Amino acid sequence: MARSLGELAVRFGCELIGDPAVIIERVATLANAGPGHLSFFANRAYRNELRATKASAVILCPGDAGDCPANTLLADDPYLVYARVAAELHPDPDVRPGIHPSAVVDETACLAAGAEICANVTIAADVRIGNGAYIAPGVVIGPRCQVGDGTRLLPNVTLVQDVVIGRRCIIHSGAVIGSDGFGNARSKSGWVKVPQVGGVSIGDDVEIGANSTIDRGAIDDTVIEEGVRIDNLVQIAHNVKIGAHTAMAALSGVSGSTVIGKRCMLAGQAGIVGHINICDDVIVGGATMISKDITAPGFYTGSFPGEPDRDWKRKVARFRKLEELSRRVTDLEKRQKDQDD
Repeated sequence: MARSLGELAVRFGCELIGDPAVIIERVATLANAGPGHLSFFANRAYRNELRATKASAVILCPGDAGDCPANTLLADDPYLVYARVAAELHPDPDVRPGIHPSAVVDETACLAAGAEICANVTIAADVRIGNGAYIAPGVVIGPRCQVGDGTRLLPNVTLVQDVVIGRRCIIHSGAVIGSDGFGNARSKSGWVKVPQVGGVSIGDDVEIGANSTIDRGAIDDTVIEEGVRIDNLVQIAHNVKIGAHTAMAALSGVSGSTVIGKRCMLAGQAGIVGHINICDDVIVGGATMISKDITAPGFYTGSFPGEPDRDWKRKVARFRKLEELSRRVTDLEKRQKDQDD
Protein backbone atom coordinates (compact mmCIF):
# COMPACT_ATOMS: atom_id res chain seq x y z
CA MET A 1 0.00 0.00 0.00
CA ALA A 2 2.04 2.91 -1.33
CA ARG A 3 2.40 6.12 0.67
CA SER A 4 4.30 9.36 0.09
CA LEU A 5 7.23 10.05 2.35
CA GLY A 6 5.49 13.19 3.55
CA GLU A 7 2.41 11.18 4.59
CA LEU A 8 4.56 8.75 6.54
CA ALA A 9 6.44 11.55 8.29
CA VAL A 10 3.22 13.20 9.47
CA ARG A 11 1.47 9.96 10.42
CA PHE A 12 4.37 8.62 12.52
CA GLY A 13 5.70 11.88 13.94
CA CYS A 14 9.09 11.89 12.18
CA GLU A 15 11.20 14.81 10.98
CA LEU A 16 11.68 14.50 7.24
CA ILE A 17 14.92 15.44 5.52
CA GLY A 18 14.35 15.18 1.77
CA ASP A 19 11.54 15.13 -0.74
CA PRO A 20 8.04 14.61 0.76
CA ALA A 21 6.63 13.62 -2.66
CA VAL A 22 8.75 10.45 -2.92
CA ILE A 23 6.49 7.40 -3.09
CA ILE A 24 7.29 4.46 -0.78
CA GLU A 25 5.88 1.11 -1.87
CA ARG A 26 7.52 -1.41 0.44
CA VAL A 27 10.19 -1.99 3.07
CA ALA A 28 13.57 -3.61 2.41
CA THR A 29 16.97 -4.15 4.02
CA LEU A 30 19.65 -1.50 3.59
CA ALA A 31 21.68 -3.79 1.35
CA ASN A 32 18.81 -4.86 -0.92
CA ALA A 33 16.69 -1.71 -1.05
CA GLY A 34 16.11 0.23 -4.24
CA PRO A 35 13.82 2.96 -5.58
CA GLY A 36 10.46 3.00 -3.81
CA HIS A 37 11.86 1.11 -0.82
CA LEU A 38 12.10 2.21 2.81
CA SER A 39 14.69 0.79 5.22
CA PHE A 40 15.89 1.56 8.74
CA PHE A 41 19.20 1.82 10.60
CA ALA A 42 19.35 0.82 14.26
CA ASN A 43 22.55 -1.23 14.56
CA ARG A 44 26.06 0.17 14.15
CA ALA A 45 27.20 -3.06 12.53
CA TYR A 46 25.30 -2.03 9.39
CA ARG A 47 26.83 1.42 8.98
CA ASN A 48 28.61 0.48 5.75
CA GLU A 49 25.30 -0.75 4.32
CA LEU A 50 23.72 2.55 5.32
CA ARG A 51 26.38 4.54 3.49
CA ALA A 52 25.90 2.45 0.34
CA THR A 53 22.13 1.98 0.41
CA LYS A 54 20.01 2.63 -2.68
CA ALA A 55 16.80 2.97 -0.64
CA SER A 56 14.49 5.89 -1.36
CA ALA A 57 14.39 6.62 2.36
CA VAL A 58 15.79 5.39 5.67
CA ILE A 59 14.46 5.69 9.20
CA LEU A 60 17.28 6.51 11.64
CA CYS A 61 18.34 8.55 14.66
CA PRO A 62 19.22 12.22 14.10
CA GLY A 63 22.89 11.57 14.87
CA ASP A 64 23.20 9.08 11.99
CA ALA A 65 21.72 11.26 9.25
CA GLY A 66 25.16 12.35 8.00
CA ASP A 67 25.96 8.80 6.85
CA CYS A 68 22.77 8.38 4.82
CA PRO A 69 22.77 9.17 1.10
CA ALA A 70 18.95 8.92 0.88
CA ASN A 71 15.94 10.79 2.19
CA THR A 72 15.60 10.30 5.93
CA LEU A 73 12.88 10.02 8.55
CA LEU A 74 14.39 10.99 11.90
CA ALA A 75 13.15 9.10 14.96
CA ASP A 76 14.39 8.47 18.49
CA ASP A 77 13.54 4.75 18.11
CA PRO A 78 14.00 3.84 14.43
CA TYR A 79 13.11 0.16 14.85
CA LEU A 80 9.81 0.94 16.58
CA VAL A 81 8.86 3.46 13.90
CA TYR A 82 9.90 0.97 11.21
CA ALA A 83 7.57 -1.66 12.71
CA ARG A 84 4.64 0.74 12.52
CA VAL A 85 5.47 1.93 9.01
CA ALA A 86 5.91 -1.66 7.78
CA ALA A 87 2.44 -2.52 9.11
CA GLU A 88 1.05 0.48 7.20
CA LEU A 89 2.75 -0.52 3.93
CA HIS A 90 2.09 -4.26 4.26
CA PRO A 91 -1.31 -4.71 5.93
CA ASP A 92 -2.94 -8.08 6.47
CA PRO A 93 -5.34 -9.12 3.68
CA ASP A 94 -8.87 -7.89 4.15
CA VAL A 95 -11.29 -10.31 5.75
CA ARG A 96 -13.93 -11.56 3.30
CA PRO A 97 -16.96 -12.44 5.42
CA GLY A 98 -18.60 -15.77 4.82
CA ILE A 99 -18.34 -19.52 5.36
CA HIS A 100 -16.65 -21.76 2.81
CA PRO A 101 -18.86 -24.64 1.64
CA SER A 102 -16.34 -27.23 2.84
CA ALA A 103 -16.33 -25.91 6.43
CA VAL A 104 -18.09 -28.02 9.05
CA VAL A 105 -19.88 -25.84 11.59
CA ASP A 106 -21.92 -27.17 14.48
CA GLU A 107 -25.45 -25.78 14.59
CA THR A 108 -24.91 -24.43 18.12
CA ALA A 109 -21.90 -22.31 17.10
CA CYS A 110 -22.40 -18.54 16.94
CA LEU A 111 -20.42 -16.89 14.14
CA ALA A 112 -20.44 -13.12 13.61
CA ALA A 113 -21.59 -12.06 10.18
CA GLY A 114 -18.26 -10.29 9.59
CA ALA A 115 -16.07 -13.37 10.20
CA GLU A 116 -14.33 -15.32 7.42
CA ILE A 117 -14.39 -19.12 7.75
CA CYS A 118 -12.13 -20.72 5.15
CA ALA A 119 -11.99 -24.16 3.55
CA ASN A 120 -11.92 -27.34 5.63
CA VAL A 121 -12.42 -25.57 8.95
CA THR A 122 -14.12 -27.56 11.72
CA ILE A 123 -16.07 -25.69 14.37
CA ALA A 124 -17.58 -27.65 17.26
CA ALA A 125 -20.49 -27.03 19.61
CA ASP A 126 -20.99 -23.80 21.55
CA VAL A 127 -18.17 -21.94 19.79
CA ARG A 128 -18.30 -18.17 19.39
CA ILE A 129 -16.42 -16.33 16.64
CA GLY A 130 -16.18 -12.53 16.74
CA ASN A 131 -16.64 -9.91 14.05
CA GLY A 132 -13.76 -9.53 11.61
CA ALA A 133 -12.13 -12.79 12.75
CA TYR A 134 -10.21 -14.79 10.14
CA ILE A 135 -10.24 -18.58 10.45
CA ALA A 136 -7.77 -19.99 7.91
CA PRO A 137 -7.95 -23.32 6.06
CA GLY A 138 -7.66 -26.46 8.17
CA VAL A 139 -8.28 -24.81 11.55
CA VAL A 140 -10.02 -26.97 14.17
CA ILE A 141 -11.97 -25.21 16.92
CA GLY A 142 -13.20 -27.51 19.66
CA PRO A 143 -16.15 -27.22 22.03
CA ARG A 144 -16.84 -24.07 24.03
CA CYS A 145 -14.05 -22.00 22.49
CA GLN A 146 -14.30 -18.27 21.84
CA VAL A 147 -12.38 -16.19 19.29
CA GLY A 148 -12.46 -12.40 19.69
CA ASP A 149 -13.07 -9.66 17.14
CA GLY A 150 -10.32 -9.25 14.56
CA THR A 151 -8.34 -12.29 15.69
CA ARG A 152 -6.58 -14.38 13.02
CA LEU A 153 -6.12 -18.14 13.31
CA LEU A 154 -3.70 -19.18 10.56
CA PRO A 155 -3.69 -22.57 8.78
CA ASN A 156 -3.96 -25.73 10.86
CA VAL A 157 -4.26 -24.07 14.26
CA THR A 158 -6.04 -26.29 16.79
CA LEU A 159 -8.08 -25.01 19.73
CA VAL A 160 -8.86 -28.22 21.59
CA GLN A 161 -11.58 -27.08 24.00
CA ASP A 162 -12.47 -24.34 26.48
CA VAL A 163 -10.08 -21.80 24.94
CA VAL A 164 -10.99 -18.11 25.11
CA ILE A 165 -8.96 -15.82 22.84
CA GLY A 166 -9.26 -12.03 22.98
CA ARG A 167 -9.38 -9.42 20.24
CA ARG A 168 -6.79 -8.76 17.51
CA CYS A 169 -4.68 -11.82 18.33
CA ILE A 170 -2.57 -13.74 15.81
CA ILE A 171 -2.16 -17.51 16.21
CA HIS A 172 0.33 -18.91 13.71
CA SER A 173 0.17 -22.18 11.82
CA GLY A 174 0.32 -25.43 13.74
CA ALA A 175 -0.14 -23.95 17.21
CA VAL A 176 -2.11 -26.18 19.59
CA ILE A 177 -3.95 -24.46 22.42
CA GLY A 178 -5.96 -26.22 25.10
CA SER A 179 -4.48 -29.70 24.92
CA ASP A 180 -4.14 -31.77 28.10
CA GLY A 181 -1.53 -30.71 30.60
CA PHE A 182 1.01 -33.27 31.77
CA GLY A 183 -0.92 -34.48 34.80
CA ASN A 184 -0.22 -37.98 36.13
CA ALA A 185 -0.47 -39.55 39.56
CA ARG A 186 1.81 -42.48 40.35
CA SER A 187 0.42 -45.76 41.65
CA LYS A 188 2.05 -49.12 42.40
CA SER A 189 0.80 -50.44 39.09
CA GLY A 190 1.80 -47.42 36.99
CA TRP A 191 0.67 -43.93 36.07
CA VAL A 192 -2.90 -42.71 36.54
CA LYS A 193 -3.95 -39.84 34.28
CA VAL A 194 -5.26 -36.77 36.12
CA PRO A 195 -8.21 -35.25 34.22
CA GLN A 196 -7.49 -31.75 32.93
CA VAL A 197 -10.72 -29.82 33.41
CA GLY A 198 -9.55 -26.20 33.16
CA GLY A 199 -9.26 -24.05 30.06
CA VAL A 200 -6.98 -21.45 28.49
CA SER A 201 -7.63 -17.70 28.71
CA ILE A 202 -5.75 -15.46 26.27
CA GLY A 203 -6.00 -11.65 26.39
CA ASP A 204 -6.17 -9.06 23.62
CA ASP A 205 -3.32 -8.37 21.15
CA VAL A 206 -1.44 -11.62 21.84
CA GLU A 207 0.69 -13.32 19.16
CA ILE A 208 1.54 -17.02 19.37
CA GLY A 209 4.14 -18.54 17.04
CA ALA A 210 4.00 -21.57 14.79
CA ASN A 211 3.92 -25.01 16.43
CA SER A 212 3.81 -23.59 19.94
CA THR A 213 1.69 -25.37 22.54
CA ILE A 214 -0.31 -24.05 25.49
CA ASP A 215 -1.89 -26.66 27.79
CA ARG A 216 -5.22 -26.12 29.45
CA GLY A 217 -5.35 -25.99 33.22
CA ALA A 218 -5.73 -28.99 35.45
CA ILE A 219 -8.50 -27.21 37.42
CA ASP A 220 -8.19 -23.44 36.92
CA ASP A 221 -7.30 -21.89 33.57
CA THR A 222 -3.89 -21.36 32.05
CA VAL A 223 -3.69 -17.57 31.54
CA ILE A 224 -1.87 -15.53 28.90
CA GLU A 225 -2.45 -11.83 29.55
CA GLU A 226 -2.77 -9.05 26.98
CA GLY A 227 0.06 -8.09 24.65
CA VAL A 228 2.14 -11.23 25.22
CA ARG A 229 4.46 -12.33 22.39
CA ILE A 230 5.26 -16.04 22.08
CA ASP A 231 7.71 -17.24 19.42
CA ASN A 232 7.68 -20.53 17.50
CA LEU A 233 8.15 -23.88 19.28
CA VAL A 234 7.41 -22.64 22.80
CA GLN A 235 5.83 -24.92 25.44
CA ILE A 236 3.61 -23.51 28.19
CA ALA A 237 2.35 -26.09 30.66
CA HIS A 238 -0.92 -26.27 32.57
CA ASN A 239 -1.93 -23.53 35.01
CA VAL A 240 0.92 -21.24 34.02
CA LYS A 241 0.21 -17.51 34.11
CA ILE A 242 2.12 -15.20 31.76
CA GLY A 243 1.89 -11.48 32.63
CA ALA A 244 1.00 -8.72 30.19
CA HIS A 245 3.51 -7.77 27.47
CA THR A 246 5.96 -10.56 28.30
CA ALA A 247 7.90 -12.01 25.35
CA MET A 248 9.22 -15.57 24.98
CA ALA A 249 11.68 -16.61 22.26
CA ALA A 250 11.78 -19.92 20.42
CA LEU A 251 12.34 -23.21 22.27
CA SER A 252 11.73 -21.67 25.69
CA GLY A 253 9.45 -23.56 28.06
CA VAL A 254 7.55 -23.04 31.29
CA SER A 255 6.57 -25.90 33.61
CA GLY A 256 3.23 -26.17 35.35
CA SER A 257 1.74 -23.67 37.80
CA THR A 258 4.53 -21.12 37.40
CA VAL A 259 3.64 -17.41 37.39
CA ILE A 260 5.68 -15.03 35.21
CA GLY A 261 5.21 -11.30 35.70
CA LYS A 262 4.59 -8.45 33.31
CA ARG A 263 7.11 -7.17 30.72
CA CYS A 264 9.48 -10.11 31.17
CA MET A 265 11.65 -11.47 28.35
CA LEU A 266 12.78 -15.07 27.94
CA ALA A 267 15.53 -15.69 25.39
CA GLY A 268 15.77 -18.82 23.26
CA GLN A 269 15.88 -22.18 25.09
CA ALA A 270 15.22 -20.58 28.47
CA GLY A 271 13.65 -23.09 30.86
CA ILE A 272 11.47 -22.34 33.88
CA VAL A 273 10.69 -25.06 36.44
CA GLY A 274 7.21 -25.48 37.89
CA HIS A 275 5.51 -23.89 40.90
CA ILE A 276 7.69 -20.78 41.12
CA ASN A 277 7.04 -17.05 40.78
CA ILE A 278 8.97 -14.59 38.65
CA CYS A 279 8.38 -10.90 39.29
CA ASP A 280 7.79 -8.17 36.70
CA ASP A 281 10.59 -6.88 34.43
CA VAL A 282 12.87 -9.91 34.49
CA ILE A 283 15.09 -10.88 31.54
CA VAL A 284 16.22 -14.52 31.29
CA GLY A 285 19.22 -15.20 29.04
CA GLY A 286 19.46 -17.87 26.36
CA ALA A 287 19.61 -21.51 27.50
CA THR A 288 19.25 -20.42 31.13
CA MET A 289 17.39 -22.58 33.65
CA ILE A 290 15.44 -20.80 36.40
CA SER A 291 14.74 -23.14 39.32
CA LYS A 292 13.59 -20.85 42.12
CA ASP A 293 11.58 -17.67 42.66
CA ILE A 294 12.89 -14.38 41.27
CA THR A 295 11.79 -11.45 43.40
CA ALA A 296 13.90 -8.59 41.99
CA PRO A 297 13.84 -7.25 38.41
CA GLY A 298 17.02 -7.72 36.39
CA PHE A 299 18.94 -9.85 33.91
CA TYR A 300 19.47 -13.49 34.90
CA THR A 301 21.67 -15.89 32.97
CA GLY A 302 23.60 -19.09 33.58
CA SER A 303 24.55 -21.13 30.54
CA PHE A 304 27.80 -22.70 29.30
CA PRO A 305 28.99 -21.54 25.88
CA GLY A 306 30.42 -24.12 23.52
CA GLU A 307 34.16 -24.77 23.51
CA PRO A 308 36.57 -27.40 22.17
CA ASP A 309 35.59 -30.88 23.31
CA ARG A 310 38.97 -31.63 24.93
CA ASP A 311 38.83 -28.46 27.05
CA TRP A 312 35.27 -29.20 28.18
CA LYS A 313 36.09 -32.79 29.19
CA ARG A 314 39.06 -31.59 31.22
CA LYS A 315 36.82 -29.14 33.09
CA VAL A 316 34.19 -31.81 33.72
CA ALA A 317 36.86 -34.03 35.24
CA ARG A 318 37.73 -31.19 37.61
CA PHE A 319 34.06 -30.59 38.46
CA ARG A 320 33.79 -34.20 39.60
CA LYS A 321 36.54 -33.62 42.14
CA LEU A 322 34.85 -30.57 43.69
CA GLU A 323 33.06 -32.53 46.43
CA GLU A 324 36.29 -34.25 47.51
CA LEU A 325 38.09 -30.90 47.42
CA SER A 326 35.34 -29.30 49.51
CA ARG A 327 35.67 -32.01 52.18
CA ARG A 328 39.45 -31.55 52.30
CA VAL A 329 39.14 -27.77 52.68
CA THR A 330 36.55 -28.19 55.44
CA ASP A 331 38.86 -30.65 57.24
CA LEU A 332 41.84 -28.30 56.94
CA GLU A 333 39.79 -25.39 58.27
CA LYS A 334 38.68 -27.49 61.24
CA ARG A 335 42.29 -28.53 61.99
CA GLN A 336 43.43 -24.93 61.77
CA LYS A 337 40.67 -23.84 64.13
CA ASP A 338 41.61 -26.58 66.61
CA GLN A 339 45.25 -25.45 66.54
CA ASP A 340 44.23 -21.80 67.05
CA ASP A 341 42.11 -22.78 70.04
